This record gives sequence, structure tokens and C-alpha cells, in this order.
Amino acid sequence: MKIYKIKVNGKTYRVELENIEEVSSDPVKETVETKKSETKTVSSGEGTPVLAPIQGNVLDVKVTVGKQVKKGDCLLIIEAMKLENEVLAPCDGVVSEIIVTKGKTVSTKELLLTIK
Repeated sequence: MKIYKIKVNGKTYRVELENIEEVSSDPVKETVETKKSETKTVSSGEGTPVLAPIQGNVLDVKVTVGKQVKKGDCLLIIEAMKLENEVLAPCDGVVSEIIVTKGKTVSTKELLLTIK
């Protein structure tokens, strides 16, 4: 453990820093690793995966399996911080798999659906 003195806006503070690599059990690291493993979703088929650009709640799914989509079509809407964000098709194709449902909370880069 190292002790430092820092000055913020003219006031001096004493700060102790601990090297977390030396700590055998780090609850923050364990929580992050658990969260990462919970958000992994594997697609059952081939195609172009559509990933969540942001964390939020799925407000509406605008497509169904088998629907033909063109690049730029709205696939679904995710609400984040009271803003509605459209998730657009990255390519032309047919929706082959939909992983999420209306009301589900998604994490950034979580698989939403697949386009073939």
C-alpha cells in the first residue's frame, strides 16, 4: 500500500492506494466477469449478427422471422435514458433468428437477431 498526498482546489488530501493485483479476491473483478458471462448469447445459425449498440430496454421488435429487410430498415427500438434508439439492418437479407423480445433488457454488444 502506498500513501500519497494530493491537492485539490487548494485543499490537501491523504490518499492510500492499494495494488489490487496483490489482493487474492477482488469482488469488483468477479462481478464484471460474471456480468460478461451472463450476456454471451450464441447464434444457432449462420448469417449477419445484429448486436445491441447500447444498453437499454427493448421497446418494440419491428420484424418477424422470415421477413425480408433492406440495409437501413428499422429492426427494433431500444430505450436508453428515456431516448428511443432505432437499431437498423446492417445489410439486405432475411431475418433468420430473433433472440430478444419486447421488454427485455439488453447489454451493449449483446446479440439481438440474425440476418441471412
